[in-house]
Amino acid sequence: MSGSDNPYAGSYGNQMTATASYGGAAAKAPATAAAGDLIKDTTTASFSRDVLEASRQQPVLVDFWAPWCGPCKQLTPMIEKVVTEAQGRVKLVKMNIDDHPSIAGQLGIQSIPAVIAFSGGRPVDGFMGAVPESQIRQFIDKIAGPVVDDRAAEIEAALTEAKTLLDQGDLQNAAGLFGAVLQADPENAAALAGLANCMIEAGELQQARDVLSNLSDTLAKDANIVAVLKKLGQIEEARKLGDPDALEQILAANPDDHGARIKLAKIRNVEGDRAAAADHLLQVMKRDRTFEDDGARRELLQFFDIWGPMDPATLSARRKLSSILFS
Repeated sequence: MSGSDNPYAGSYGNQMTATASYGGAAAKAPATAAAGDLIKDTTTASFSRDVLEASRQQPVLVDFWAPWCGPCKQLTPMIEKVVTEAQGRVKLVKMNIDDHPSIAGQLGIQSIPAVIAFSGGRPVDGFMGAVPESQIRQFIDKIAGPVVDDRAAEIEAALTEAKTLLDQGDLQNAAGLFGAVLQADPENAAALAGLANCMIEAGELQQARDVLSNLSDTLAKDANIVAVLKKLGQIEEARKLGDPDALEQILAANPDDHGARIKLAKIRNVEGDRAAAADHLLQVMKRDRTFEDDGARRELLQFFDIWGPMDPATLSARRKLSSILFS
């Protein structure tokens, strides 16, 4: 998409600025613990609280050191850096064994620097010596588990919330979330389709078409995008089909006017009355399967594509369709 086709940068996006957001410039930065919360010195008296109790919440690394220890001076800055970058996956507690020798003695530490990892209130692993930074990272991954990229999960959660808001009619916040996902992932077809649906629900059909133009081949073929384009086509077609009240009067006088009934089904569909739309098409099928070369069934299948396979209207109409086809 070109800059002019940006689906969340145009006038519609300005009209619908959401209070909720995800990703990109609009996203809230992830909360990170301050260095003071992650790194501290401890004493014999506070060891139980700072290490044993704290390790029941998250792994704690204990760095046993002394002021005269040269390798300690090499290790401490590296381990502090890696722990800070780990953003709360582990904590670091430093213990000066000159001032507090008893804990190191109880653990059998005979040389320093020594790093012991505690988890669940007990020591679980450790290493000695001024190891390279890469080895410290590997040790933390071993203790706390590797870093998991939850970006995809966050995007999926944002899409789910946006779809719920759209279903509830909260177009402003739904559009904001869809647009924020697109800031984080510009090629996200579900978000682009969702934003277009917000525009459709707001009556901005041309803007919906605009954001679905000039797409990459991959996006243009995506089922979400195809479904929205079909929906737009149906709405634009329905606008040319006449007055639904007049069509109702025609059917009251002649229930077998299948052309009028199919037109009315299309109108009811774009109005959101999916049950009525399906029932009109099913009625045509019951009366004359040959009308317009089984046109009512083909139209109903297009409705299913747009409604989605798990939509209650789809499930209900499929059951009725099956009873007609296989009775």
